[in-house]
Amino acid sequence: MLHRSHTIARRLRLLAAMGALSLLAACSTLDQGQSPKLEPQASWVVLPFANHTETPLAGQRAEAIAQALLSTQGVAANVRRAPVAAQQESLFNAGDDQRMQDALAWAREQKLRYALAGSVEEWRYKVGVDGEPAAGITLHILDVASGDTLWSASGGQSGWSREALSAVAQKLMRKLLQSGLAGSR
Repeated sequence: MLHRSHTIARRLRLLAAMGALSLLAACSTLDQGQSPKLEPQASWVVLPFANHTETPLAGQRAEAIAQALLSTQGVAANVRRAPVAAQQESLFNAGDDQRMQDALAWAREQKLRYALAGSVEEWRYKVGVDGEPAAGITLHILDVASGDTLWSASGGQSGWSREALSAVAQKLMRKLLQSGLAGSR
């Protein structure tokens, strides 16, 4: 009898663990291209991210996280950020394309090899009792010289009610970048 109750308890724990994993898997969605062959230790720049949200400065927040993640992923010791004009990112910025083109031109002048471009589609706490954080981000690795897109990925992730929005965005970007940077290792 003791053996049977032990077996049932084991099965229940396994079932609970599988349920928890499926619940966690449902919290994020990722779509990404094949990892490109990248030159190891090449020079990198983070271009201005477009902000397609209603959250002011979400693009700049995502850029800062992306710069730190590129450095910690061992891609390059010195990842630069393109200088931006003094104007603040507005809520609905029609100048996103121009800001990116100006930053890409600057990166060419600096003879940098790769650029990380991106956009933020969601950056908020969901309305409701729990106020879950949610982030949606699209990333592109560009060849600076040609402007060609070498890799793209997009994803969305939500977190638990006590989790910081920046932590959710960081986890999402780390997942996306790990697949995109696999060819540089």
